Amino acid sequence: MPQNRRTFLKAVGSGAALSLMTPDKLWAQATKPVQYAIDALRGQATNGSESYWETVQSQFPFAKGLTYFNNGSLGACPAPIREAAHSFRNMLDDFPSKYMWGGWETEKETVRTQVADLFSVSSEEIALIHNTTEGMNLIARGIDLKEGDEVILADHEHTSAVAPWTVWQGPKGIRLVRPTLPILPESTDEIINIYRKSIGPKTKVISICHLVNTNGMLLPIKEISEMAHKKGILVAVDGAQGAGMLNTDLTEMDCDFYTVSAHKWLFSPKGMGIFYAKKEAQHHLRPLIVARGYEDTSIRRLENYNTRNLPELLALGAALDYRDVIGAQKIQDRTYDLKHYFRGQIKQHPKLLLKTPGPDTLSAGIQVVEVVGKDVQKVKDQLFEEYGIDCRPMTKFGLNAVRLSFAIFITKEQIDDLIEALDTIART
Repeated sequence: MPQNRRTFLKAVGSGAALSLMTPDKLWAQATKPVQYAIDALRGQATNGSESYWETVQSQFPFAKGLTYFNNGSLGACPAPIREAAHSFRNMLDDFPSKYMWGGWETEKETVRTQVADLFSVSSEEIALIHNTTEGMNLIARGIDLKEGDEVILADHEHTSAVAPWTVWQGPKGIRLVRPTLPILPESTDEIINIYRKSIGPKTKVISICHLVNTNGMLLPIKEISEMAHKKGILVAVDGAQGAGMLNTDLTEMDCDFYTVSAHKWLFSPKGMGIFYAKKEAQHHLRPLIVARGYEDTSIRRLENYNTRNLPELLALGAALDYRDVIGAQKIQDRTYDLKHYFRGQIKQHPKLLLKTPGPDTLSAGIQVVEVVGKDVQKVKDQLFEEYGIDCRPMTKFGLNAVRLSFAIFITKEQIDDLIEALDTIART
């Protein structure tokens, strides 16, 4: 027998042996890298020292020379979660039908419970979908609105929130009310009053960002939900930029719907989303896709795609395990620490103009800064080409500013490098 064929069959045999391992052993094998990463974090001091966050940073590999300040566009996935997803994919391909249809049902429900615990809600209020856009489509397509009814969407809403209402409800004669939000509000009351004045007798839904992607402004969801519910108005929240960055208690927030792209601030593999629907509001919703099992009346009917990418779903659970060992409050505290550090370093700079509101009630881990007198696209390109710094240029609303995302893999040393680069660009 030729040597290369013998080697091939030996490799196949070892793969088959792995396939026939018990489910518990397979799971332990797949999540071993995650456990190593967790152990490394547990071995660090938990007093918020910079060395702790440098350990976190080491678990998020990027291309050599790249510093990533663009988590608000697309989140990074830490190495152990990448490895777990890869192991789950191998497991599925080693024994396809076993795991696609039923073999991972218990593990899938465990992930649902993890997500529910993250948001302090019931697992029967969580669907595991693909992304925020899908969630917004579920809401906009499902709610039964009549001609003349109104949906409030402020001017800073993401296109993926506006387009579903336009397509699904526009032809029925639904009116979209588009109030203007200030770029630099001084208080949450200023924002609440804008929504209050936009409500009319025909208002049925307020569709709102938790944290806007344009300039990082944080919106007061709890207060707006309370105001809306007194008038029988539903509240649908685009949580793409909030969940994972901020400690998010949806029971306290009291919105009716909340939808998330888990690949942003929860650091899961790409293509995993989370959809929350309050139990009392689920009757408004219909699946976007139907398949066998469409009679299911639980929230699972919204995620019944038949064949789907289950390895990414399970890796979301691994990402939540990883996140949990750091802790939601510690992540939020670190986010604000980086925000304060950055703003404090540039507040006196004559040519670096912050265009994100300063109070912690109005912004968090996304900060937007203009290099005065410079075109933002040129600034963005120069940061990337000369310094390896990736960020997002923002041109809408006259911002002319780079958007900077302060995820937990960012260190203060990297912020120092960023500020030095911005200062050089400003002075040349």
